[in-house]
Order: sequence, then C-alpha cells, then structure tokens
Amino acid sequence: MADKSKCPRVGLFVTCLVDLFRPIVGFATIKLLKEANCVVEVPTMQTCCGQPAYNSGDVANSKAIARTVINTFRDFDYLIAPSGSCIGMIKLHYLELFKADPTWYMKAKALSKKSFEILSFLNDVLKVQVPSAHYEGIATYHDSCAGLRELSIKEQPRNLLAKVQGLRLREMREPQVCCGFGGTFCVKYPDISERMVTDKIKDIQATGADTLLSGDMGCLLNIAGRLSRLNVPIRCFHTVEVLAGMTHQNAIGEIL
Repeated sequence: MADKSKCPRVGLFVTCLVDLFRPIVGFATIKLLKEANCVVEVPTMQTCCGQPAYNSGDVANSKAIARTVINTFRDFDYLIAPSGSCIGMIKLHYLELFKADPTWYMKAKALSKKSFEILSFLNDVLKVQVPSAHYEGIATYHDSCAGLRELSIKEQPRNLLAKVQGLRLREMREPQVCCGFGGTFCVKYPDISERMVTDKIKDIQATGADTLLSGDMGCLLNIAGRLSRLNVPIRCFHTVEVLAGMTHQNAIGEIL
C-alpha cells in the first residue's frame, strides 16, 4: 500500500455536465486517480468554471466564479477535471480575466500550473499503465476543440487507449474538426451546429466503428443526441469510462 503522505493530493473538479448528465464519468476519474496512488477529494464548495458567463461577455460574474474556484482548489497539489474545456478556462482564461489585477493574477497563475485535464494528467504527469482495462469493440476518437487547440491533447488519449485489451481504434478522416457544440454556439446557431454534427457523424460512420470516445462531455452529448435522432447505433463513452472499465451502464445518449 502506498504511503499516503507521499501521494499527490488531487482536487477533482467535477464539471457541470458530468454532475448533471453523467456522474459515472466523475467516479471513473476518481477510480483511475486512486489506482495511480493519488489521494482524491471532491470539494463541496466548487461551482461552474465560469466558461458560459465568460463566453457571453459577463466579466463580473466570470471573475466572481473564478475567485471561488481559485480559493476552493488552492491547497491541493493538483486540480484535475475530465474536461479539456473546463481546464482550458481555468488554466488559460482565468489569467486573461485577472491580467489587470496583480494579486488575483498570481493566484490564478499558481492554480493554472497545477490544473490538468485527466487524460493528459494520466499520460504526461503520472505516466500510468492501464493493463486491466478491457473493452470489446471498434472505437474512433473525437478530438474536442478545447482539448486539442488550447491544451495540445492529441496523442495522450490514443496512447492510453492503445493499452486497452480488446479495443481496436480506427481514426476518422478529420477527427479534429468541431462537432458543432461549442458551448453557446449550438444555441446561437442551431442550423449551422446541426449541419456540423451531421457531417461529424458521417465521418464516424465511415470508420466502421461501433463506439465513439472523447474527453469532453459537451461534444459527447451533442454527438450522441444527433446519433439518437438519426437512429444510428453507435455507442458514446467518455474515455475514462473505458479506461476504468465502467461501461456497464447505458452509453451516453441511450438515457437522454
């Protein structure tokens, strides 16, 4: 048994979408972190990362939310979230919010340095192996815009998935193309968003995969919803569900 005094103390940032739509993603994240000898806590004072307010131009509320997150996670060794989108907000955009405020800028910078998306943390920081993971199926991986473009998450999930027994990974022609979710984008421009996600589904189908994996719930909910409306039988999971061996319940979209 690992000496807990020497194990990294991790604060899990659950994210709104995981909390409201897919709690098992949070439990899978905790399982993977604990298997990697992390001490995991879920602070009860955490809130949204503030991204919806920030993207809508609500600077005052964005700052208020950011201060809450910073204070809540300041004493942990790491802040980890199963979302490139939320980590992008915390890691990069908090610095923008407080660039004219030296005190809070330094606090935001300190949190930024220890904030990681779960797949990059497992692969790049902890360098974990997942020999016990098993999933029978052909999967394809969708690169979320925030994870790929803000955090350079590309090879990390693929490295981890390559170690999963029974899983065969087939790449889309354009795995990096946006699915049309984009937070408030899909609300402001629904017709464009629908066309984008429909094109994404055609790319997924062309791989012959029976499973879609990704690292962001926003993308997964958007794609799974469209798959359901089109009656396309492709299962959708957050990557941590596969890595943690927790795909026993309904896939994303089957319970919408």
